[in-house]
Amino acid sequence: MFFQFLVVFGFFSLVLVLVYWVNTAVILFDSLISGGHSAQVFLEFSLLAIPKVIAMILPMSAFASMVFVANRLNSESELTVVQATGFSPWRLMRPVLAFGLIVALFMSVLSHFIVPVSNAYLKQREQEIAGSISARLLREGVFLHPSPGITFYIREITSTGELKDVLLSDHRNKSTNIVYSAETAYLLREDERSMLVMVNGLAQRYQQDTNALSTTLFSDLSYDVSNLIGTQTVLKRGLSAISSYEMIYEQALILQETNTPLARLHKEVHNRIQEALLCIVAAFIGFASLLLASFSRFGSGPQILLAILLLIVIKLTESALGDMLRGNPSYWPLIYAPTLVGGAMSYALLAFAAKPFKRGVDLNDQVAL
Repeated sequence: MFFQFLVVFGFFSLVLVLVYWVNTAVILFDSLISGGHSAQVFLEFSLLAIPKVIAMILPMSAFASMVFVANRLNSESELTVVQATGFSPWRLMRPVLAFGLIVALFMSVLSHFIVPVSNAYLKQREQEIAGSISARLLREGVFLHPSPGITFYIREITSTGELKDVLLSDHRNKSTNIVYSAETAYLLREDERSMLVMVNGLAQRYQQDTNALSTTLFSDLSYDVSNLIGTQTVLKRGLSAISSYEMIYEQALILQETNTPLARLHKEVHNRIQEALLCIVAAFIGFASLLLASFSRFGSGPQILLAILLLIVIKLTESALGDMLRGNPSYWPLIYAPTLVGGAMSYALLAFAAKPFKRGVDLNDQVAL
């Protein structure tokens, strides 16, 4: 039974990861490609999103695999036969516990280490992309506004890197508007600066106070476009991009770096622990609910609905407490309330399943069926 759990869990995990990842990838594709970034950047960002997606679907996958396996065992009357031979519901939960611990261990590795590392690298790449002048400026046939007061346009970009029919409007100074236009331009790197070299063009300067327009023809002109994007600031990590090890053993440095209260730090660490425990609870509820079902030609529909409703109650509890903890992180012990609620539900289900006579069920009659 344990290996059935693992196989079905792997299948559901793969399906759910693909569904959520495709949804995330579509959003990324729209924002990155429309922003002038390459397909390689899109692929990199999509791969970096996978650990977070896996961590999000693990509890649902554990729950779905338990319900699926238990329902199949019920439909084939295997659970009924096993219980008739003397196996109590508590004993049947042993492989479920082992499975839940494995999933919780996997979730712990993800939430405490892998997801923070991927988030940190993703933030770093986002900052690098945001400061990429070529990605912000090199787009054909679009009027771009890389910074307030600047308008930039390129009619065509050739395969050799030439920019054809370039327009650059600089109206950052309200009293003076300058418009540069050129037949050809090149974007070059000089030390730490990016220079736009325009060839065979016209510079027009308009003075609003005197209402005077002056024009200058030029054969070549260099314009520093580095300041159009702005200087890169030092990357400051958020708590989601910091591993639990650093939060625990380098607490003073993390508090100084993130400028967050200690209670919020505790909340983040305990929330990651709660995510792992929730995998065990989801597995328990999924399997324990199906233990209430006796062998029937009509399947275990009511018990499956019960399991789903109980899981919804747990998620609603988690959501309600999450809203409260966002404003009061000092109440972080309440993070474990969904686990306690789920544990109490599982205990009640198992206690009820262990005493079938109270439900008017005779195991001998089930075996006779």
